Amino acid sequence: MASAVLPSGSQCAAATAAAAAAAAAGAPPPGLRLRLLLLLLSAAALIPTGRRGVAGSYGDGQNLFTKDVTVIEGEVATISCQVNKSDDSVIQLLNPNRQTIYFRDFRPLKDSRFQLLNFSSSELKVSLTNVSISDEGRYFCQLYTDPPQESYTTITVLVPPRNLMIDIQKDTAVEGEEIEVNCTAMASKPATTIRWFKGNKELKGKSEVEEWSDMYTVTSQLMLKVHKEDDGVPVICQVEHPAVTGNLQTQRYLEVQYKPQVHIQMTYPLQGLTREGDALELTCEAIGKPQPVMVTWVRVDDEMPQHAVLSGPNLFINNLNKTDNGTYRCEASNVVGKAHSDYMLYVYDSRAGEEGSIRAVDHAVIGGVVAVVVFAMLCLLIILGRYFARHKGTYFTHEAKGADDAADADTAIINAEGGQNNSEEKKEYFI
Repeated sequence: MASAVLPSGSQCAAATAAAAAAAAAGAPPPGLRLRLLLLLLSAAALIPTGRRGVAGSYGDGQNLFTKDVTVIEGEVATISCQVNKSDDSVIQLLNPNRQTIYFRDFRPLKDSRFQLLNFSSSELKVSLTNVSISDEGRYFCQLYTDPPQESYTTITVLVPPRNLMIDIQKDTAVEGEEIEVNCTAMASKPATTIRWFKGNKELKGKSEVEEWSDMYTVTSQLMLKVHKEDDGVPVICQVEHPAVTGNLQTQRYLEVQYKPQVHIQMTYPLQGLTREGDALELTCEAIGKPQPVMVTWVRVDDEMPQHAVLSGPNLFINNLNKTDNGTYRCEASNVVGKAHSDYMLYVYDSRAGEEGSIRAVDHAVIGGVVAVVVFAMLCLLIILGRYFARHKGTYFTHEAKGADDAADADTAIINAEGGQNNSEEKKEYFI
């Protein structure tokens, strides 16, 4: 009986290589089909279950390993099948559908995006250009040793948002109103993270994620209460995604309407003191959005004086008198609301200003006189001091001359009285 001999690992590798080459060249001749099929089945039976990363240790022989790849859509992915302690065994790269991309340095697959970067006994490196989401999956590296080895690498494709849109519920809002702002980042992989900013201040929104065909659309909603200070401030929707470098953002500027702000300014008199017979001119300044189109003056506690002249935002009262005293109000309004500001008028007597001037003059004169008196006293003190320093008083000193030579007290006295005429006279004046 004839015995069948099973092919060895190296024979299976060679058979597989031949089969791949034949498949690349076209359909094999009819006489070889059965033989190729048997050899391929035998080779497949000897290939172990695939491993990820380092395929594992096979004693002291060759080791096959590879690494996962992450790439942005449209860029280039590089796949590398590497061998430690190579003995020139055949290296093969297959796509997720188990179709041969490269067999050694030969490319059977008719996809020109795959290009050979390096081929040697220890490495098979291939590039894939213009990567798309359909290129994701496991790619297999096979090493035809005894036993054969297999390792796989996973290609992950990152897809940045296709479109970023921001939408405000109302183009124009009124102060104190709460509005809704939505931002949508469409068709990204993985899902994006959306952040909100009003000017430089970060706000918190609420996001929802929708998945469709391995792609993600994220919509974030922001509820914002606006004030007049927010008019012209940008609302920013910013996206964070691993496929995006820097800040991807879009923004809309808030348009907020608010009621007028009213301020009264006295144009005349400049010193601010209103006296009988003088004129008074007030200007009303009103700012709002939209800008107030009408500004009116009224007298709160009485009718407007007959000699008062109104000209738009200006109020002019000539020849003031006591009857003009009161509160004058400027009112302004727009579609948002109305506001006002008051001015309290008090008319002083016509002599009020003159008396004030006279008092000011009197105070100045008094101050001048006091200064002169003080200066005169200081000068007098200086003169007296110099005089006392230069002149001293006189005094008489009677010294009993010869008293030491007198025989007794009576003689000494007589000598002293006699010598009084010849004594030196010393004078000193005290003031």
